[in-house]
Amino acid sequence: MSEIDLKNPSLYINRELSNIEFNRRVLEECENADYPLLERVKFLAIFSGNMDEFFMVRVSGLKQQVLLGITDRPADGLTPREQLVAIHRTGTQLFAQATNCWLKTLQPALAEVGIHTLNYNQLKPRQQKKLAAYFEQEIFPVLTPLVFDPTHPFPHISNLSLNLAAEVRDPDTDEIHFARVKVPDTLPRLVPLNPLDPDELLPPSTQKFIWLEQVIAANLDRLFPGMDVCASYPFRVTRNTDMEIQEEEADDLLLTMEENLRQRHFGRVVRLEIDEDTPEMIRNILVSNLKVSATDVYATNGPLGLSSLWDLHRLERPELKDESFQPNMAPQLRFGESIFSVLQRTNIMLHTPFDSFLPVVDFVEAAAEDPNVLAIKQTLYRLGPNPPIVRALMKARENGKQVAVLVELKARFDEESNIEWARALERAGVHVVYGLIGLKTHCKLCLVVRRERDGIRRYVHMGTGNYNVITARLYTDLGLISGDEEMGADATELFNYLTGYSKQVTYRKFLVAPVNLRANLIRLIQQETDYGRNGRIIIKANSLVDPGIIRALYRASQAGVQIDLIIRGFCCLRPGIKGVSENIRVKSIVGRFLEHSRIYYFHNQGNPDIYVGSADPMPRNIDRRVEVLFPIEDAAERQQVISILTIYLHDTAKSHLLHSDGRYELALHALDEGEEPFNSQQWLLFGRQSGKTPPFDPNVLPQPPGAALANEKQETKEKAAKEKGGE
Repeated sequence: MSEIDLKNPSLYINRELSNIEFNRRVLEECENADYPLLERVKFLAIFSGNMDEFFMVRVSGLKQQVLLGITDRPADGLTPREQLVAIHRTGTQLFAQATNCWLKTLQPALAEVGIHTLNYNQLKPRQQKKLAAYFEQEIFPVLTPLVFDPTHPFPHISNLSLNLAAEVRDPDTDEIHFARVKVPDTLPRLVPLNPLDPDELLPPSTQKFIWLEQVIAANLDRLFPGMDVCASYPFRVTRNTDMEIQEEEADDLLLTMEENLRQRHFGRVVRLEIDEDTPEMIRNILVSNLKVSATDVYATNGPLGLSSLWDLHRLERPELKDESFQPNMAPQLRFGESIFSVLQRTNIMLHTPFDSFLPVVDFVEAAAEDPNVLAIKQTLYRLGPNPPIVRALMKARENGKQVAVLVELKARFDEESNIEWARALERAGVHVVYGLIGLKTHCKLCLVVRRERDGIRRYVHMGTGNYNVITARLYTDLGLISGDEEMGADATELFNYLTGYSKQVTYRKFLVAPVNLRANLIRLIQQETDYGRNGRIIIKANSLVDPGIIRALYRASQAGVQIDLIIRGFCCLRPGIKGVSENIRVKSIVGRFLEHSRIYYFHNQGNPDIYVGSADPMPRNIDRRVEVLFPIEDAAERQQVISILTIYLHDTAKSHLLHSDGRYELALHALDEGEEPFNSQQWLLFGRQSGKTPPFDPNVLPQPPGAALANEKQETKEKAAKEKGGE
């Protein structure tokens, strides 16, 4: 039999189409009646925001390739143009599904519990009058109508802005004019009716809203006195926001980033969303002047920009949201002992949000106040508003400590926030650097240098998630605070690499991208490949794209290695292909929390190599970012990570199983009759504290499907061979 070509495009799933499938899984959560109602609304808002970002970055990148005549094909073999066609076909269907979910499912369900999103024509005359007064006082002053005709150029339409395209007739000439009115994003998208209509006696739980664009549309005559407003139609554009930064030519990266952010508002239009009732004349005006093609247009019969539904999720209706929870405090810190005293004898491992993120904040704050601390070095990627970590670093500098911080200015869509905090840190006297030319710094590290009785000692926090107290409640991440001297030394070398001209190529324990991460991941996969049927690999990551890593996993599968991949987002590997990947299983878990931790498990004949860190198996992470994977070496910590992997592998409630054709299927469908689904996140949140045992041993990795049979067959084969040899 001829050897299978592992570079054959049929063995790979297209990244962009896999990304869309991930968002389809997010959308399916909106339709899951097991969730509280406002959480389903939240998932619809997340889906809409995700798709906005997908068009701003991924679709815009493909369009740029087409524009430049680039025909390079990824591992799956699709050209940029072919990908765009497939995206439009799938995206059209998905957006229709999202609109239908809102109009037919969520909106009626919300009305049943007293949350009404009304159309203007559903309002009573009294309410319309009240809204007219609100329009006059609050909305009218901020509106700027812009006409388009031979003497007025077509107005600039900003990214993700919601607009009204108005048909306006001159009664003297009977001419029809086009005008654009921007819906201001400084006002609530969903206008609450209750404060405007106190005369209507409603139960306290009943809340009524109307879309802002409908209020404006109903009062457009105020903007065009003396003219007849025939009709208006909402539209929305998405622009290319993927900035190209010429870092090598930048004298000051901070100023360069600020200039690029300003240019982001003027990127090419990559998507035009319109109301399906928009007449051909207006559609043609928009298409022509925005310079989009027919495949860039998405028509809908519902509200545009459903990410605004976050406004509903913020309502004070706790009975319609997930049950609140109190994260566990690390047991080592429950008795008020100094964190450095604890770290002198043991590590602290955290699995957020199930464990509290506060020990990480306390670690930096304690370092800032401790007179024995000499220096703090920190990487910052996404910070969030009013970050306590930043305040602690400023305090440390105020207290006379050496503080060096790498702020990644190229953290997509957080650039402006990071620039603001970088300037604040600089004003406080902190030494701030902005990363390496050509590389994005994505690793999560904090190094504290402390003078102790026996000399200088280093403590380091390493993690999979950002130093962001908000996302620490929403994302699942792993972190380790340790006084391990070798990891401290590695962190020192890495910070010298980030802030100076160090060209360190070897590290004691860290796997560092782009230095040695790829080679070591391939080495560890090959190690299990050499063990054949005794090999075992488990990888938990956000996405799996890298062709080299995928081919290594295919070879391992061909050798009989049992492989489980827990990949939340997009996955380009096709599992279950005979002769290639029949020993690989892929699942995606989409639940209450965003699965964000990266764990790499290699069985190594019972002495497992386990790494945790910031890197996904993607070319950008391995080759174009500074990433760190760190080893889990302590026996108890290893067992904790194995327990986490076991719990996720047993999940049947929120898991989707990937088939070889790229289709995902709910794991629920594979349950035997009467078998109870197991929710991994729910168990980690509440089950651990309940005293109940899970339906499996969380300290032992489950035997993969078919492994027992394979072992049995192998044993039978070996037995037969021995018997034959004995004859």
